Amino acid sequence: MEKQLRKDSKIMWVLKALLVSYIITGILLVILTFLMYKIELNEKSVAAAIIAVYLISTLIGGIIIGKLARVKRYLWGIGLGIAYFGLLLLITLGVYRTLNGDVANLMTTFILCAGGGMAGGMLS
Repeated sequence: MEKQLRKDSKIMWVLKALLVSYIITGILLVILTFLMYKIELNEKSVAAAIIAVYLISTLIGGIIIGKLARVKRYLWGIGLGIAYFGLLLLITLGVYRTLNGDVANLMTTFILCAGGGMAGGMLS
């Protein structure tokens, strides 16, 4: 019984950290949309801001999961970053029915998400 409870709590850790990461992503994207409307940002600035959103979201999620796990924090963080990327990929496939971009862009996004989560786990 206790083992099952511990396993459930680990799943809940990941879900909580992912939820916080996606809430932060949503807030940052709304801010970015407002800035695009008011300042008329160019394409390069928007691309850089989206990269920053990925990093900030996974970094904060990594910090949260690291504080919850307390052991092997960087592994929990990298796992969170990979889960964030996987969910992002599923959402993209669900909305667009195809992957926008090439393999290099996907790998870059994967590395950014995994690295941000790992850095957050290490900072926690």
